[in-house]
Amino acid sequence: MKIAVLAPVAWRTPPRHYGPWEQVAFNIAEGLVKKGFDTTLFATRDSYTSGSLDGIVEKGYEEDKTLDAKVSECLHISYLMEKADEYDIIHNHFDFLPLTYSALINTPVITTIHGFSSEKIIPVYKRYNAINYYISISNSDRSAELNYLDTIYHGVEESAFSFNEKPSDYLLYFGRIHPDKGTYDAIQIAKAADKKLIIAGIIQDKNYFKEKVEPFADGEQIIFVGTAGPEKRKELFSNAIALLHPIYFNEPFGLSVVEAMFCGTPVIAYNRGSMPEIIQNNLSGFLVNNIDEAIDSISAVEIIDRRKCYEYAVDKFSIDTMIEKYINAYSTVLNK
Repeated sequence: MKIAVLAPVAWRTPPRHYGPWEQVAFNIAEGLVKKGFDTTLFATRDSYTSGSLDGIVEKGYEEDKTLDAKVSECLHISYLMEKADEYDIIHNHFDFLPLTYSALINTPVITTIHGFSSEKIIPVYKRYNAINYYISISNSDRSAELNYLDTIYHGVEESAFSFNEKPSDYLLYFGRIHPDKGTYDAIQIAKAADKKLIIAGIIQDKNYFKEKVEPFADGEQIIFVGTAGPEKRKELFSNAIALLHPIYFNEPFGLSVVEAMFCGTPVIAYNRGSMPEIIQNNLSGFLVNNIDEAIDSISAVEIIDRRKCYEYAVDKFSIDTMIEKYINAYSTVLNK
């Protein structure tokens, strides 16, 4: 079986700092290679993989602002589609745009839907419902108008993280600096609990950062460290007493939530979107409904057994579990 994994081209694959869709595409490509599959990762040309790498776009358009995003996307997608006959399966991680080629090629396309940026994109998915195969990343992130092959949770590479039974005394916020992600709430939770908070992530909303984050970042109790690459990410997750995830949108999955648990670090999250599917209350963290409940849960973090939190994450969100489910999905499609 020859498999083409189509990654986005906003960032390098795997990402240097931010790029969750690129990270998942990388994890899947690496997992397939380890299982012995002939796998080609289509990504930016500065990407890397244990399998074959192919691409036409030199760098991610978010990393090189001289590039036009739409031009990069069109070049990248069409480059793979022109080679479609070379592969048995195309595994799409590039949202809805590649679907518009799917009726023009013979190779079946499996699309992992990483969330809907807007209800306005669903008509594209609907139009190609009959000839495509959709994978949801959580049961909560499904559209009633679409047909799904399966729900497959993202898998995390265990070796990329370090279990730590004795963390430092700080809380962590890890994610985009954006109202949807609740950065300001994390600051208020930490201040009310009189705990140090480290904030790591790209600034996606500059006004929000200037008004709701920067004034509180004193470098002592509230520390903003910017983006964090793999080594820094591992250190931040493993040494935190808890990850704060006070989201204001129905998050489709939440990769950072699982990555924290792979270090034994429990997660305090607002009970929205996929969070009830990912977090087991009182075992791997706490599902709360508001700031007050989040503040109250800080004192209860010490009752979480970090070893059990880690074991829960490895059991449910391992790379091997994810890859086996995708291999089954490929087989189902090819057998049709």
